[in-house]
Amino acid sequence: MNFTYMIHAGIVAIALLLGTFLRSHVRVLQKYLIPSSIIGGAFLLLFYNYAAPHMGLDSSFLGDLVYHLLNVSFIAMALRIPEKDGKKSRRGVGANVIGVVAQYGLQCLLPLLAIAILIGTIMPDLFPAIALTLPLGFELGPGQAYSMTLPWIEMGFDGATSVGLAMAAIGFIVGSVGGVILINIGIRKGWVSQEDAAKLEKGGVRSGFIPRQLQKEGARNTTEGESIDSFTYHLALILGTYLLSYCLLSLLGMLLHLAGPLGDSLMTSLWGINFVFSMFCANIVRMIIIKAGAAHTIDNMTMNRINGLSVDFTVIASLGSISIAAVASYWLPVLILVIIGIFITCLILPWYCSRLYDDHQFKRMILLFGTATGTLPTGLSLLRVLDPDFETPVATDYVYSSGIVFFVVIPIILCVNLPALSYTTGNPMFFWMMTGLCAIYLLGCIIAYKVFARKRAFASPSQFFYREEN
Repeated sequence: MNFTYMIHAGIVAIALLLGTFLRSHVRVLQKYLIPSSIIGGAFLLLFYNYAAPHMGLDSSFLGDLVYHLLNVSFIAMALRIPEKDGKKSRRGVGANVIGVVAQYGLQCLLPLLAIAILIGTIMPDLFPAIALTLPLGFELGPGQAYSMTLPWIEMGFDGATSVGLAMAAIGFIVGSVGGVILINIGIRKGWVSQEDAAKLEKGGVRSGFIPRQLQKEGARNTTEGESIDSFTYHLALILGTYLLSYCLLSLLGMLLHLAGPLGDSLMTSLWGINFVFSMFCANIVRMIIIKAGAAHTIDNMTMNRINGLSVDFTVIASLGSISIAAVASYWLPVLILVIIGIFITCLILPWYCSRLYDDHQFKRMILLFGTATGTLPTGLSLLRVLDPDFETPVATDYVYSSGIVFFVVIPIILCVNLPALSYTTGNPMFFWMMTGLCAIYLLGCIIAYKVFARKRAFASPSQFFYREEN
C-alpha cells in the first residue's frame, strides 16, 4: 500500500492548521492580516528544504498539487450560475477593467525592460522570461506562476517554478502587509470614513475565526442526501469537467504532434495554460446544465467553498515546493523584480485608482491592490475589513469585470513564452515582440484611463491619493 501522497497531504494539512492556530493567537500576524496559508507555508518551506530530504520525501507532489488545484479553482468559478439580481455599476465595472489591465501592462513591460538592461550589461546569460515571473506571481497567483513557468525548465531555465512561486509568495506578503499599511494610512489621512474604520475590529477579521453570534449559514443542499451528498455532486461536476479538459488538450496534442517538433513545443506551452482550457470546458458544461433546466442543482456558495479550499491549499503547497537554493541563485533579478512590483502596486496603483473611480475610491483601490499582489481572496479579505458584509457594489463589480479582463488579456497569456523562445532560438525579436505587445496594452489603458477619468485623470499629480467626496 502506497501512503506517499497521503503523507504529503497530511503534512500540508497540519501546516495549514498550525498557520490557522498561530493567526488566531499571535497579535502581529493579526495586525497585518497574514493569511493562515502563508503562515503554514513558511513552515512547509523550511520542512521541505531542510528536513524532508533526510526523510526520503521531496516536494514534487506539492508542485503537482498546485498545478491541478489551479485548474479545479477555475472550473469551480466558471460553473457558478450567474446571479440575475446582483447590483452592479457599469462605470465601476468599466473602471475595474481599465485598472486591472493596466496592472498587466505595467507588471509585464517594466520588468521586461529591466531584465533587458541586465542581459545587456552584467548578466548576458540570464533567461529573459524571468521578467514575467513578476506578473505571474503578483497579478495571477501561485497556480499560474507554477503551471506557466513549468515549460521553461525544459527550455533552459533551471529553477523556473521556484522563482515563480517565490514571486507569488512575496506578492502575498506585500498584499497582506502593504494592504494593512495602506488601510491604516487611509484611516489616518481621512480617506476611510470613521464608520468603515470601526469595522476593523468586528467579525473576527483579526483572528480569522467568526464569533459564534455572528456566524451565518453558508452553502445549501441541492440534492437528497440518500441519493448523493450535495457536496459530492458539486465535486463530481468539477472533476468530470477537469477530465473533459484533459481529453480536449490530449486530442489537441495528438493533432499538433503531426506538425513535428514545433507542434510538440507548442503543446508543452499549452499544458502550462491548462486553466484556460479548464475554464472553457466549464463554461460549456454550465451552458449545457442551464439549457437542460438543471441550473437549480448548482449552489454557487458550494462552488465558492470548493474554490476557497483549492486556493488555500494552492497557496500553502506553492510555498512548500519552493527551492531556496534555486531562488538564491537568481537573487539579483528577483530583488529587482520585487522592487519594481512594490513600486507598481504600492505607489502607482493607489495613485491612478483614486482618480479612476467615481465612488468608493478607497475600497475599490484596496480590492485591486489585493488582487494585483495576491489573488481574489487576498483582495476580498482586505475589502472585508472595510466592507464586511459587501454592502457596496465594489465586490460585485469586480466579479463582473474579472470575466471581461480574462478575455482581454488572453493575448498576453498566449504570448507568455515569447521571451523564452528568444533564449532557445537565439532570436531577440521574440523578446521585443512581447515587450511591444505589453507597451500596446499599457498605451491603450492610458488612453482609456484619460477618457474614463476625465478631469481627474492627472489632477493634483503630486497628491498620492486623490480624495473625492462620495
